Amino acid sequence: MIKNQSSYRQILKATSLLSGVQVFSILISIAKSKFAAIFIGPAGIGIIGLLNSTLNLIIGFTKLGLDVSAVKEISVANEETQPDKVVRVINVLSRLTWITGIFGAVITIILSSWLSKVAFGNTAYTFSFIFISIAVFFNQLTVGNLAVLQGLRKLNDLAKATLWASFCSLLVIIPIYYYYGVKGIVPVIILTSIFTFIFSWYFTKKYKTKSKKIIILKLFGEGKQMMKLGFVLSLGSLATLVTAYIVQVFITNRGGINEVGFYNAAFIIINAYVGVIFNAMSKDYFPRLASIANQSNKLKSVVNQQAFVAILLLTPIIIVFLAFAPLLVNLLFTKAFSPIIGMLTFGILATLFKAVSWSLGYILVAKGDSKLFIQTEIGFNMLLLSMSILGYIYGGLTGVGISYLLYYIIYLLGIKTITKRNYNFQFSLEFYKIFIACIVFCLSTFLLTFVENNYIKYGLMIIMIVSSCTFTIVKLNEKTDLISVLKKRLNKNNDKI
Repeated sequence: MIKNQSSYRQILKATSLLSGVQVFSILISIAKSKFAAIFIGPAGIGIIGLLNSTLNLIIGFTKLGLDVSAVKEISVANEETQPDKVVRVINVLSRLTWITGIFGAVITIILSSWLSKVAFGNTAYTFSFIFISIAVFFNQLTVGNLAVLQGLRKLNDLAKATLWASFCSLLVIIPIYYYYGVKGIVPVIILTSIFTFIFSWYFTKKYKTKSKKIIILKLFGEGKQMMKLGFVLSLGSLATLVTAYIVQVFITNRGGINEVGFYNAAFIIINAYVGVIFNAMSKDYFPRLASIANQSNKLKSVVNQQAFVAILLLTPIIIVFLAFAPLLVNLLFTKAFSPIIGMLTFGILATLFKAVSWSLGYILVAKGDSKLFIQTEIGFNMLLLSMSILGYIYGGLTGVGISYLLYYIIYLLGIKTITKRNYNFQFSLEFYKIFIACIVFCLSTFLLTFVENNYIKYGLMIIMIVSSCTFTIVKLNEKTDLISVLKKRLNKNNDKI
């Protein structure tokens, strides 16, 4: 019981730490989004989305999945207390990211004209892509640094690096967008990548130990296993990036640059604000899972606990966004972005199912089951691509949101079947009870959005918010003795005063 309580507390602590820092990051993101909406509008956000999706695609292709495979190797070596191996993996990773960074930058420059034609339908953005090669290089180096912090589970440093990079990028965004508008987009992307690298390097350098120079052939020899696993896993990640890229290009060609701006704005909210739980999951949960991947009972326990905490924390957030979606869109952007409300509503509902499916999906990565992972990712991403395009054709942006929700319900059922058949994994009865309760909370709030009388609608929605928050606190307290911990901390603070 005490061991389980400790494990739940670790998950909650990691989530709270990263989410706590992300509260500041979210405030910074709100400011970024607001200034972008005011100074460059939907078209500008559409351009940013297309440039960034292309950037992410190139990085995803050239980084060879080192961010995932290195985290796995570092976390396993760290768990087995092999300091020499940890140092060696970190040094090999550092050198490999320099090589992949240069390779990525060169590829971007060579393909700049073609990338402009594919993304925008013309060559007007050729020089933009040439300059963005700088961002590709620095982002690759950042990938290596963050993998070190993640693998060693240095969550404090990881959170600080992210926060400071976000803050400095905000200081750059405001004057550049104000004075240069859309022309400032590329400089902002480049400067943001440089700031992110600087802070990731600063918080990582103390964990890097100088070692003898590694000959190139020996470097690839030692990094062979890391690159092999990373390359295979990167194919799965690439499927996700390619899907997002094709959907954006399709929307641009069919609806215009403003429409893809709305699409990106909706996902900024879904990924940046509601997605705090997923960020914590990827930063802490995966290294923890990788270190016990071959211990079936422990793995089952950790996955159940992670999914349990994730849905409880997500439910009140989802309900708040469902209740006040129009107000939040106006607050985070401007009234011009009201077309995203329908897409946003369904997209936020999808995150509840996404949280559970992600908890399961990480099992494949942690076990290094590369063949099954690739098949799963490619297959499901083809489904997502088809559903997103059909959703947009028949329902516009709201249709994309509906497709997103239906996809994650299907994905959850699929990944649950896969993990059951291959690893004999199943959720506990207790988890299912909590999950059903969370679905009822969210679905009830969604149905309340159709009530015409505002007094009744918002009155009931406030009741739903209070009820869901109370439910979350009570259930987390049962697992972590959360209230006692908070009381002790408050008493300590009072004693200091």
